[in-house]
Amino acid sequence: MYKVYGSINTRTFRVLWMLEELGEPYELIKAPPRSEIIMALNPLGKIPVLQDGDETITDSTAIMTYLGDKHGGLTFPAGSINRARQDALSHMILDELDAVLWTAARHSFVLPEDKRVPDVKPSLAWEFGRNVDRLADQFQGPFLMGDTMTIPDIIAVHCLNWAFGAKFPVENETMLAYGKTMRARDAFKRVRALE
Repeated sequence: MYKVYGSINTRTFRVLWMLEELGEPYELIKAPPRSEIIMALNPLGKIPVLQDGDETITDSTAIMTYLGDKHGGLTFPAGSINRARQDALSHMILDELDAVLWTAARHSFVLPEDKRVPDVKPSLAWEFGRNVDRLADQFQGPFLMGDTMTIPDIIAVHCLNWAFGAKFPVENETMLAYGKTMRARDAFKRVRALE
């Protein structure tokens, strides 16, 4: 059984959602970033952390890629053109949505107060909205890549949810409808129930 270390209200949600979609058993060990248990597993103090037997994997996208490859779900086969497109989409979402949200979070509560620049947040909100529109332009439906749910779907919906919490307006109707449909999935609801 996998062990997942982290907090539901972080990127740990992505890994738990992936495991629920795959139908793989896991144990959630609730731990905040930089806690003693996390520092022992990841010197950077970041969550989530996945343990598979004696092996430890960090970074939510790396963990999901590992799980997808290992269990043959939510991913296209390594070495295929569709996999290259999937990976490109994952990186685009991480660069254009996740990174913008993370920058806003850092300037809201992560960085020491004297290092924060709150005036950057309106610019980041504008950039996020523009990037959501660009993602919508690539949307194939019902999932980002068409008929197959993949890792980028989990990352994108997590970012959309994060945006709501950060009070970043999401106005793109395509992405709003897509997010609503994805949040109705049973696997998503099971993770939400852990909160």
